[in-house]
Amino acid sequence: MVYNYARALTGDTNFKDVVGETNYCLFAFGLESTFLGILIFATILFFVLGKIVPGDKVRELQQRTKSWWVMASVFILATVLHPSISFVAFGLLSFAALRELASISKNIRPEDRRVIIWCYLAIPIQYFLAYMGYFNLFIIFIPVFMFIWIPFILVIRGFTVEIGRSMSVLPVQLMFTVFSISHLAYLLSLPELTGFNAGGRGLLLFVVFLTEMNDVFQFTWGKILGKHKIIEKISPNKTWEGFIGGFITTVVVAYFIRFLTPFTAMEALFAGAIIAGGGFIGDIIVSAIKRDIGLKDTGNLIPGHGGILDRIDSLAIAAPSFFYFVYNLYYA
Repeated sequence: MVYNYARALTGDTNFKDVVGETNYCLFAFGLESTFLGILIFATILFFVLGKIVPGDKVRELQQRTKSWWVMASVFILATVLHPSISFVAFGLLSFAALRELASISKNIRPEDRRVIIWCYLAIPIQYFLAYMGYFNLFIIFIPVFMFIWIPFILVIRGFTVEIGRSMSVLPVQLMFTVFSISHLAYLLSLPELTGFNAGGRGLLLFVVFLTEMNDVFQFTWGKILGKHKIIEKISPNKTWEGFIGGFITTVVVAYFIRFLTPFTAMEALFAGAIIAGGGFIGDIIVSAIKRDIGLKDTGNLIPGHGGILDRIDSLAIAAPSFFYFVYNLYYA
């Protein structure tokens, strides 16, 4: 946004005229202000609840909200500056998530640690393809090329004991932490749509905000009304009341913030359902991984949330699901 405004004032012919670009920048600023406004509302709400109904549940919500302030600030800063900074930021996020997942995995042999370097090297390539908008290469680089290349590297290293397990684990970790998350960055490379000034930034804010708030909604409804467990052996805190309450709330919020997108009312409702459902699936997948390893959280970097993977698990499924929904609606 700041970068776009500066380009407009200098008369860059690749952008709209100064008036049009100024309107665009003001609109984008409004989107991010909305994001912060809701966060302020949540902060006040949980503060009041803490005074009325003090307890561990409310304190946990307050701690989560404080962490959200930090994460929201980093996210907004990364998206308002030069576009390339956004891609670098998402690339670093994928790197941190992959490193975290690889460090806690018990299914990676000591001999495979050097092979993981190839997974790290795939990150800048994947995000470069997203930045350049090379869609056909973007969608096959990791699911096809890296799914072939990693087993090949494992084979030529000559350590065949339990090699099948490594062939399965490493590509899947790359898909979950890099390929999936890179769809968020690619939203910024989508061509502009006529009459839709928010562009990729609006779509990005829409999916990130709804995905993360869906986690908050499900958590809150579960704490308030939760009684009936969904998958107790994998995620004992997940309840039907929390899932349904969060799902409905997310869909309703999607309807009211559809101004961030080119969606019609019905498309916004459907997008909200995709994000809510995808977010839940991503959450329980990581919960199953943690249950297998014997961990409560994948890390302790974010107070009240755990590690990086604990925070982006829902996005790992919601982001690509939302992306292809948008792509097939408007770009296919």
